[in-house]
Order: sequence, then structure tokens, then C-alpha cells
Amino acid sequence: MQVLFLGTGAGMPSKQRNTSALALKLHEERGAVWLFDCGEAVQHQILETTLKPRKIEKIFITHMHGDHIFGLPGLLGSRSFQGGDEPLDLYGPKELKEYVEMTLRLSRTHLTYPIRFHEVKEGIIFEDDTMTVEAGLLAHVIPTYGYRIKQKPLLPKLDMDKAKQLGVPKGPLLAKLKAGETVELADGRQVESGEVTDPAEPGFTVAILGDTQYCAKSEQLAQDADLVVHEATFDGETEKLAKEYGHSTTLDAANVARRAGAQKLIVNHMSARFMTEHEKELLKSMRKVHENSEIAHDFDEFGWNKKERRMVKIIED
Repeated sequence: MQVLFLGTGAGMPSKQRNTSALALKLHEERGAVWLFDCGEAVQHQILETTLKPRKIEKIFITHMHGDHIFGLPGLLGSRSFQGGDEPLDLYGPKELKEYVEMTLRLSRTHLTYPIRFHEVKEGIIFEDDTMTVEAGLLAHVIPTYGYRIKQKPLLPKLDMDKAKQLGVPKGPLLAKLKAGETVELADGRQVESGEVTDPAEPGFTVAILGDTQYCAKSEQLAQDADLVVHEATFDGETEKLAKEYGHSTTLDAANVARRAGAQKLIVNHMSARFMTEHEKELLKSMRKVHENSEIAHDFDEFGWNKKERRMVKIIED
């Protein structure tokens, strides 16, 4: 799993930051990409990466403000032009379906694939054999959702030497043992999965929180997460403005991560008023609250180190 920031700015594009979009790259886990928000010009940002629009399996929209959705119609069209024919799942507030269908109809955009719309409500909104996604209503000036993505525990690793010593033949019995089942051999002996497998490894948990002022739901979604991505439109000196506009400060985000016991925090949705020279002080104050904190920039990428169970920044040469 990797997290790639395609846009980290708030409100409108700037020379330093594009508007909100984040790609959760799940190539190893499911051969796909999930996109969270789709601000203006996201497809232009994608051109600077190795992402393929046809590989985008799901798009999750946090809320209906323009800086989170204005790039969606163009991306949907490009996915079609570039040979995407697999269904696309769109998750978001109830108005999302009307917005997408209206823009496609008025622009006479024909898609070569079906869109499956899912109106987001609180609770589990997606689950399969490998992943669950939970949504929670946050505290913004319009309905806004945060998402908690949890990978289910990985299958136990089969120790072939132990299986061979116990007389387990090659074939379907090995698959059953790997799946956690107990099997019976031809001589009547039973072999339990735990006798020939290493313990299953836990999966990762990522919380992606849309625009919000501090609220208890943010902590709930971020509880014990390996990574929390949290907006930080303002700083401590503009805390009053943050509350007025339903946003968070960098310290709000750090406090959410600390209280939730999250392993790593990355803040995004940064105001254009914050220049590069301001970030050193912002980081310093954040890390006094939550030591493992970062400020995201466009095209920053972080990967999941399974062995060390932590997120690490991917440095391009």
C-alpha cells in the first residue's frame, strides 16, 4: 500500500499546491487504486505520475465543495478515453449522483463503463474478503465524511517443511490449512492450521478525514490507525477563523492523532498563506503534540513497510 498526494491545497489551486486529491495505491493488495476526493485538474496531476485512470476502482468523495469535486467529470471522461471498461464505484453524499449525471449529460460525455453510485451514510460502506471502509460524519459547514480504511488480517504463511513432516500431501489440503482450517489425512490423523502455519499478520489501518473542525468522530475514525491524513487549513494564530469556517488547525490535527493513539499523522489541505518558510515552525509545534507528524506536498508518496509496520516516505531519485 502506498499513499500518493495529488493535491494538498485548500480552496483553489496555487503555484505550490493543487486542490484536494489523494490516491491510495493498492496494487499489491487488489491490483487497483482508490481515489479520495478529486479537485480541479487532478487528471493533469496524474500525468506527472505512474497512475493509470483505468486502474482506479473506487472514488470516495468527502463532501460537495468545489475544491474536492471539480476534477471529477474530466477524470471520468479520461478514464473512458484511455480504455477503462471496468465498473467504477463512486461513494459520497447524496448530491454526488446528481452532480455527476448532470455534468456528463450536459457535456454529452459518453462513458464506456458503468458507474455504481453509493450514497454514504455513517457505518460500514464497503467490505469484502480483504478490506473494510467505515464512514463517519464530521463537523464542517456542509455534510462531510471521513473514511477509515482497514485491511483485514493476512492469511497465515504456510510452513512447507512442517507440513511435509506431518505427512500433508500437496494439493487442496494445503490450501485449507493456509485458510485456517483443520484437515484430516488419509490415515485418519488430524492436522490443525496452527501446526503448519505462522501467525497471521494484522493489516494496516488508514484514516482519511475530510474538511472538519475538531470533533469526536475524527478521533473515533483515527483510533489506533497506522496513518491519519487530516486537513489543516489554519494554524494556531487563526484558530478563530478555523472554527468559523469549519476547519482545523495544525494543532487540532496533531491533537486528534495523539488522542487517537495513531502511529503517523500527515496534514494536508493547507492554506496558500503558508509558504515553505512557515512549515518549519508549523512542524515544530505539531511535533510537540504528536511527534510522528508530517506536512504533505503535492506528489509526496508514503509506503507501508509491512516488516516494520510503519509508513515511510518514498524518496524519488
